[in-house]
Amino acid sequence: MADPFITLIDNGPYHVRGSFKVVLPSGRELETKGEVWLCRCGVSQNKPFCDGMHQKIDFQATEAAAP
Repeated sequence: MADPFITLIDNGPYHVRGSFKVVLPSGRELETKGEVWLCRCGVSQNKPFCDGMHQKIDFQATEAAAP
């Protein structure tokens, strides 16, 4: 399986590709492979995954992507 590759989307989610686990605060583990988008805005109704709400609330990230 491929190692995870993470791309920061400007003012949007983290685009994560590869195989990895997402561990929820409850301790539940979600096995993922392929690609997922992880929420950064905090408004998604499908946390930790992005549901596109960042566009509706005009989310502006406080950090810039590293050059």
